[in-house]
Parts: sequence; C-alpha cells; structure tokens
Amino acid sequence: MLVAMTTHPRIREQLDGQLVLPGDAHYDRARTVWNAMVDRRPRMIVRCAGVDDVVTAVRTARELDLEIGVRCGGHSVLGLAVPADGLMIDLTPMGAVTIDVERRRARVEGGALLGELDIAAQRHGLATTAGNVSHTGVGGLTLGGGMGWLARQYGLSCDNVTSYQVVTAAGETVRASRTENPDLYWGLRGGGGNFGIVTEFEFQLHPVGTRAYVAELSYPLERAAAVLRGWRDLSADAPRQATFAVSLGGGLATVGFVWVGAPAGEEALLTELRALGNPVAENVGDMSYVDLQRREDSPEGYSMRRYWKGHYVRALPDAAVDALVEHAADGIGVGLQAYGGAIAEVPDEDSAFSQRDAAFEYVAAAKWADPAEDAERMAIARRSAAALEPYASGAYVNALSDEGSAGVRRAYRPEKLARLQALKTAYDPDNAFHLNQNITPAA
Repeated sequence: MLVAMTTHPRIREQLDGQLVLPGDAHYDRARTVWNAMVDRRPRMIVRCAGVDDVVTAVRTARELDLEIGVRCGGHSVLGLAVPADGLMIDLTPMGAVTIDVERRRARVEGGALLGELDIAAQRHGLATTAGNVSHTGVGGLTLGGGMGWLARQYGLSCDNVTSYQVVTAAGETVRASRTENPDLYWGLRGGGGNFGIVTEFEFQLHPVGTRAYVAELSYPLERAAAVLRGWRDLSADAPRQATFAVSLGGGLATVGFVWVGAPAGEEALLTELRALGNPVAENVGDMSYVDLQRREDSPEGYSMRRYWKGHYVRALPDAAVDALVEHAADGIGVGLQAYGGAIAEVPDEDSAFSQRDAAFEYVAAAKWADPAEDAERMAIARRSAAALEPYASGAYVNALSDEGSAGVRRAYRPEKLARLQALKTAYDPDNAFHLNQNITPAA
C-alpha cells in the first residue's frame, strides 16, 4: 500500500484526466455501476481524458500489480468494471462522437454511450446497429457482438466496425482493421474485452431515416402458447426491416415487432399479427428512432439489483414455447428477439462471434430492490433459463453472468475458442485483462 500511496502524486502529474481515491468526494459515484448488487471498492480510479491517460493507467496497474477493471456504461451484470482493491480505468469522460456524413462513418471514443452515437448520427438520418438501452456503453456492447433493431438489415454492431484503436496490456497503442493487425480485428469482433482497451471505434453508418414503427399486442398467459406459435411462424418470413420480439412478465405475453426504415409492409404484417387473436392491450404506431432506442432505459437508473441468464436457440419448437409460458413467473422478465437476415449472412469465419445461425436470443432478467430477495430472484431466473436449456444452441457473451469458463465455452465454438486463446497469448499473455468473460491464454 505504501508503494501505491507514494505513486499517486506521480500518476496525477501524468494525467490530463482525474485520479479518484477512496475518501474523495466523487469516489462513491465513480465506482457505482448499473447493478446495485455490486459494491466493490477500487484502490484507485483513473477517469481518462484521452488515450495517453489510458496508457498511463494500464502501465500503472501493471507496475503495482493491480487488477484492471474497465468502465464505460457499467452494464455488465457482474459489475466487472469494478475491481476490488484494483485500478478502475474509467473511460466515461471519453464520450465524443464525430460524424462524417459524406463517408457515412462515425468515430466514437471508447467511453461513449449508445445514446450519444444515436443522437449524433440521427441528425443526418443515419444510424448503425446499437443495443436497445441508450445508457449502455458502445464499447462493451460492440466487443461482444452487439444486437439491435438494425441487425437484421445491416449486421451486428461488430460487423459495422471498420477500425479500432486499442491500448494493449503492454501499454502500447495499435490500430486494428482488415488490413492492419487483422488478427486483432478478427478477435475484437465478438471476443469481448479480452485483448485490450478500445479507445476509438470507427463505424459504418446507414441511411435509415428517423422513423420507427412499433407493433406490440398483449395477451394473458393462458392464451399465450398459441399466440407465440403464430408469432414464431410469422417471424420466419418477416422482411428484414422487421425485428420480431416477445416479452413475458406481469401475467402477460407481449408479442410483436419493430420496423425501422421507410414504410413498406408493416401494416400488412400487423394485420397478420392481429389475426393470431384478440389482445387485451396493444401499443401500435410511429415513433422517432431516437425514442425507440431509449424507450427501454431503466427509470430506476443504478438503484436496482439485477441478475440474468441467456441462451441462443436455432429454432423454437412447440415444446420450447410451452416451456417458456409454463416457467413465466413473477419477479422476472423473459424476452426473445429474432436474429437472421444480415447477421446470418456474414461468414462464420469472418469474426470471433460464433452464433450466427441463431434464430432467437432468449434472456431471463430479474430486477429488484430488497437485498433480502437476492437468492429468491436469482433462483427464479435460473429456473426459467433451465427450462429452455434443452433447446439452447449456445450463449451470447454479453448475456453471460456467473457461468464462468463454462459460459465462455457456450459462447464460442471450439475452433473459435482455440483461435481466441492463441490471440490472447499474443496480445495479453499474462491475462492482465481478465475481469471479463475471460478467454485465457493458450496453455
């Protein structure tokens, strides 16, 4: 500890950003993340103003043998950004987004949130695939793959990255693209935060306009199984502008789709959806794309306790539908989102992401306030996910929670995992970046 204390003045002198220590006025706010179950105390937090600060933070952590956590949106359900008695590298001050309208490109700093990217691009009627909660970090989402309402049209978030700027475990800054460090470029497209800290992404943007259309019909659970089967069948042939989704919770099953882009066949699709049965409630109509992207933002902010489990499925047979409905329970929300389209057309060998043949992504998510309910709420989510386990084909690395190495093996096919381990050996042989869904160096 004495070494660390005497190092603080030297670190401050090297930083353009801010060093936050226990006892400082902003320390508790800086270590708070989206899951209120996480209450760890880093030895120091470096709030980085730029790439040089990230380099300084990495080198400091390596010199002092401190665990490294990397914070952007802080949405990891395990709170992996917060290292106990370690060094948190906080990228949130690095949130700039620059749009090149002519080239349809966005340069995004590593600490930007999805909402910042969406708003900047939408000023020009442009967008790229991003997740469904605007205060999610661009970095964490994209490095794991990145699903969103545009993915069936334009691929995952990682499929739209043209280049990365990365600070490695050695404290060096490199670029990765198809022509520069292509091995690293491959691994960053779905391999998570295992290979370095991305300080800048360059994304391809697409002319999607500013309109979105939402169609959601709600049914009581006793009628849900038949409706879900019809929804499943409709989704199989849906246009790419439509992403089908389901949520179960509060005694209801809500089925429908989101359409992004110019009006075309969404009204006809709604007619087919309504033919599945008379809903007890519906939410149908236009909204702006920016409003779509933030409508699932958590109004409780960072005050709630959270836990989730997830699967990919290549199909949704009738037995899986029955299991979904049977295990819908109070205290969790269950969701399905359709894949396919442009996601599946990217060759499997093109990126580390390993689940391009998925038909649907499934997540069981629990959210609660009382710590006394921790065990019960987590058990409910686990039981719900276990009911879908027989139909699962893999897992989304961004939806893993406490599965550990077994979860990593579900996220990546064996040949991909072997290649990722070799890449880890090349770029982070000491596994300095291990507070993630960790890919270990090759033995």
